[in-house]
Amino acid sequence: MYDVVGVRFKKAGKIYYFDPGDFSIEKGDPVIVETVRGIEYGHVVVGRKTVDENDVVLPLKKVIRPADEKDHHIVEENKKAAQEAYHICNEKIMDHQLEMKLVDVEYTFDRNKVIFYFTADGRVDFRELVKDLAAVFRTRIELRQIGVRDEAKMLGGIGPCGRMLCCSTFLGDFEPVSIKMAKDQNLSLNPTKISGLCGRLMCCLKYENDEYETAKEELPDLGEVIKTPRGVGKVVGLNILERVLQVELAEHDRVLEFTLEEIFNEGAFSSQATE
Repeated sequence: MYDVVGVRFKKAGKIYYFDPGDFSIEKGDPVIVETVRGIEYGHVVVGRKTVDENDVVLPLKKVIRPADEKDHHIVEENKKAAQEAYHICNEKIMDHQLEMKLVDVEYTFDRNKVIFYFTADGRVDFRELVKDLAAVFRTRIELRQIGVRDEAKMLGGIGPCGRMLCCSTFLGDFEPVSIKMAKDQNLSLNPTKISGLCGRLMCCLKYENDEYETAKEELPDLGEVIKTPRGVGKVVGLNILERVLQVELAEHDRVLEFTLEEIFNEGAFSSQATE
């Protein structure tokens, strides 16, 4: 078993676990830790807890120390430097006539590396660009190509629902989303209605998917002939979330609604079907 704290480096970034050691660290505290990118500044979002060996990636790195006001000042200075680096890199991209779009620039806490995030339709030969940037910034340069979903996460925006994008506010990881989820939820398959700002299927299609899958296992299929309190009929409509079926009764030549309980609970067969 290991004592850990969960640290996040960006507002909606992934959570990484570190060994808090003997430090008294609480949720919300800023800390300085060592990562694969170098020394970084982050915030504790999961307080000290004990986890099993299988729940962490070993070897577990230790928290170097709690962060102070001086560290916070360094972070703010790095952000200002990153904005300047953004404009310089954009100029260099235009000078080299490269087919790429610069999205964001980020300095590591210790200024050991500057990372340039970009999007492009295909592979980009940026070797000469890296040489130019290294000559200007005199530090390690990393150009990282990202996808459109990562771009939306970094830039943020307002979704079709009128709220800030989920990916930029609280989603730590992207989960797979398929067109089947939209079909199962009886949504319009018009791409403009089920796509987010990134042009990909909306992440929120995943939120209710488990509930729809569970409901579909419980409910009969469209077109299936079933026995109801009013006789035998064919299922012509489903309200999946409310577990309500629309059944066309051949004997009565009309469509009635029944709840799932009314169909499968023999004690309710005298029940209240609504027209």
